[in-house]
Amino acid sequence: MRLDAWAKVNLTLHVTGRRADGYHELDSLIVFAGTGDTLEIGAAKDVTLTLSGPGAEALAPEFDKPEAENLVLRAARALKDRYAARDGAALHLVKRLPVAAGLGGGSADAAAALRGLNAHWKLAASPETLHEIAAALGADVPVCLYGKACYVSGIGERIAPTGALPPVWLVLVNPGVPLATPAVFRARAGAFTSPHRPAGPLRDLDSLVAYLKAGRNDLEAAARRLVPDIDRVLDALGGMPGCHLARMSGSGATCFGLFGNEDVARAAAARISAARTAWWVSAAPVVEAS
Repeated sequence: MRLDAWAKVNLTLHVTGRRADGYHELDSLIVFAGTGDTLEIGAAKDVTLTLSGPGAEALAPEFDKPEAENLVLRAARALKDRYAARDGAALHLVKRLPVAAGLGGGSADAAAALRGLNAHWKLAASPETLHEIAAALGADVPVCLYGKACYVSGIGERIAPTGALPPVWLVLVNPGVPLATPAVFRARAGAFTSPHRPAGPLRDLDSLVAYLKAGRNDLEAAARRLVPDIDRVLDALGGMPGCHLARMSGSGATCFGLFGNEDVARAAAARISAARTAWWVSAAPVVEAS
């Protein structure tokens, strides 16, 4: 069994408050780009995980710690324990997304593990049960489990569908600098903002772009102070022909450019890759999880 773990992209991200337990309340329009990791699942007596791919080296330190540090293994064991599953699973993760990049890569991998092992072990776990397990693993895991364009609020547990969005392409660019989410939240300054939702459906490119331009990413300024290369990424994306909007995703440092079709997106990605060979660059359509 092979499952895609697509990149999560925050097209908007508003920090609306902070709870007593220290977690921040967010309001975000999230989509998934058709680029990401692959999780392969095979039969085994025990639950094991191996890695390959260009991003595998960045995850290697997690295997010097207790196994519970890795989200894929945590997801597998949480599901196995919940249902007292007797079988194991040989998990192999092909890691392509950059780590600590604002793309929810680890959360997408964990969500793929929950979806795949639910089928592999024939557990018939309900969507509600999988959501409960996902929420206990991390704030981004529930939305990655959902896997479709949606509005997310709370600390990530409240998910509402957007309805159909127009077909668009994204060019994702990371400058090769990992950026820890807690550091960005600590560096954030200013008041909290209000939730930002559209007045009606976002059925065409013009209405989507107008809505996005009326919003923002409240973590972007803090991330740019911590990683000045984000400024260069945004300048590169914003200067590409056909780019309707350039913005940072999540807590960074990955940024996206929004394009109306595949040809202009791939042309922009090729130009940026040629000019900045050390950057991670990927052009991809907005997709739904399979």
